Amino acid sequence: MNTPSCEYGVNDNSYKMAGELAGLTQLVDDFYQIMDELPEAQTIRKMHPDDLTESRQKLAYFLSGWLGGPKLYSQNYGTIRIPHAHSHLPIVAEDSEMWILCMQKAVEKQPYEETFKVYLIEQLRVPAGRITQACRR
Repeated sequence: MNTPSCEYGVNDNSYKMAGELAGLTQLVDDFYQIMDELPEAQTIRKMHPDDLTESRQKLAYFLSGWLGGPKLYSQNYGTIRIPHAHSHLPIVAEDSEMWILCMQKAVEKQPYEETFKVYLIEQLRVPAGRITQACRR
C-alpha cells in the first residue's frame, strides 16, 4: 500500500501514503471513534451531530483533496472554506488541540510510515489553527 520514503506533499504522494480513499476512510472512522470514547474530547464531540455519517464523509473527502488525491469534497459539496464552515462554532485553542489529539491517536493506529505520521499531524495543525483564528473573530 505505501511506497516507502516518497516526498510528502508532492503530487498525490501524501494521498497514496494515507492509503487513498480507503485508508482515509479508516483514519476518519478511527478519529471519530476516539472522539466518541475520549472523555476529554466531549466538548468537540458535542460540536458535531449525533449521526456522524455526513461528518465522516466530509472529512474523508476533504482529506482526499487536501492530500493531493481526488477533490471529492468540492465535487460533492462545493467549494470548501474551512474557517467559514466552522465560524458558527465557539472553537477555542483547547478545542483545536483536542481535535489534533484525537487525530494523532487515530493516525497512530494506521499502518503509515512513522515519518508520514509526523508529517501529517504537522500539516493538520495548519487548518486546525486557521479554524481557531476564524472563530475568535
